[in-house]
Amino acid sequence: MLKDTLTLTSRTLKHVTRSMDTILTTVMMPIAFMLLFVFVFGGAIKNSLPQGTYINYILPGILVMTAVMGTSYVGFRLFEDKQRGFFARVKSMPIKAGSFLWGHVITSVFSGLISIALVIGIAFLMGFRSQANLGQWLMALGLIFLLVLAMTWLMAIPGIIAKSVAGATAITYPFTFLPMLSSAFVPTDTMPGPVRWFAENQPLTGMTDAIRHLFAGQSAGNSLWNGIIWMGIILVVSYIAATAAYKKAV
Repeated sequence: MLKDTLTLTSRTLKHVTRSMDTILTTVMMPIAFMLLFVFVFGGAIKNSLPQGTYINYILPGILVMTAVMGTSYVGFRLFEDKQRGFFARVKSMPIKAGSFLWGHVITSVFSGLISIALVIGIAFLMGFRSQANLGQWLMALGLIFLLVLAMTWLMAIPGIIAKSVAGATAITYPFTFLPMLSSAFVPTDTMPGPVRWFAENQPLTGMTDAIRHLFAGQSAGNSLWNGIIWMGIILVVSYIAATAAYKKAV
C-alpha cells in the first residue's frame, strides 16, 4: 500500500504545482491578511494587548487560518477526480483503494505545511520574534501538524459525497471565517458577551492560544489540552466518516 500511496501522492502533487490559483489562495491570502492587520489595524489594536507586539500576537491566528485555507482544496480535488471517473478506475486497478484517498490527504498536509513555513518566514521579516526553546517550537509545530491533518480529513468528506462543486467546497466557508470569531486577531475579553462565549469555546481558539503561549516561551496550560482534544475529536470522526464514504463511493 505504501508504494501505491506514494505513486498517487506524486500524481496529486503534480496537479497542485500546476494550479496557480491554489498556490495564491493557500499562501498569498494569509500573508495578505497578516500585512493588512499588522500595518493597517495593528496600531489601533495593539493597545488592547496584554503585552508584546501585534505581529507576535497575530501570527498564531494567521497560521491557523493558513492551515484551514490550505486544506480547503482537498475536497475540490477529490470531487474533480470523482467526476472524471477516477474513483471507478482505482477500483479496477491492482492497487489498494485506500492509497488513493491517502494520496490526496498527504498532498494536502504537505502543501499546507509548506504554506505554514512560508508564512512564518514572512512573519520574521515583519518583526516576529519568539522566546520559545526548541521543545516549545517542536510542540507548536506538532499542534499545527495535528490541525492540518484534522482539517484535511474533515474537508475531504464533502469532496467524496458532494453532487456539485459548490457542495464539495461549501464546508470550507464557515471554517475559513471561524478564525475571525476567535482569539486570533484580538483578545476575547474585548468582545461582547455572546460573541465572547462562542469565541472562547470554539475549536480554533484553544489551538491559537496554545501556539501563542508556546511561541512566547510560556506554558500552554489548558489551551494545549483544549486544542489537542478538539482536533483529536475532529480527526477521528472525520477519518471514520471519510473512509466510510469513500468505500461506499468506490
